[in-house]
Amino acid sequence: MNPNPISADERRLLKRLRALGPAERETLLAFADFLVARAEPSSHPPAVAREPRPVPRPEQESVVGAIKRLSQSYDMLERDVLLHETSALMSAHVLQGRSAHAVIDELEALFARHYHDYRARIAAQD
Repeated sequence: MNPNPISADERRLLKRLRALGPAERETLLAFADFLVARAEPSSHPPAVAREPRPVPRPEQESVVGAIKRLSQSYDMLERDVLLHETSALMSAHVLQGRSAHAVIDELEALFARHYHDYRARIAAQD
């Protein structure tokens, strides 16, 4: 017994396909591919760059607080990508004694640069 019996629609389509010449078969198959692609939900929604939601910088802010604030403001950025550079700046503050103010300035520039790169990637998809 055949586990996948052919349906009446499939038999009809196969009969029509066999009646066509090679060029018409290609056209029919291309159209079928188009219909299948149109019916499948897109795995990538249309790319639209999200805008950051800036949170004002407090006068007295820790480096950890700045990282949290910037992560919240730029929530569209991939944290894994930022991790290495963010950790290096945090280490410069904690281990090398760089001022929190200077490190936070660099963190803000870092997040802004990554946001610029994010926007460029989105624009390139269009």
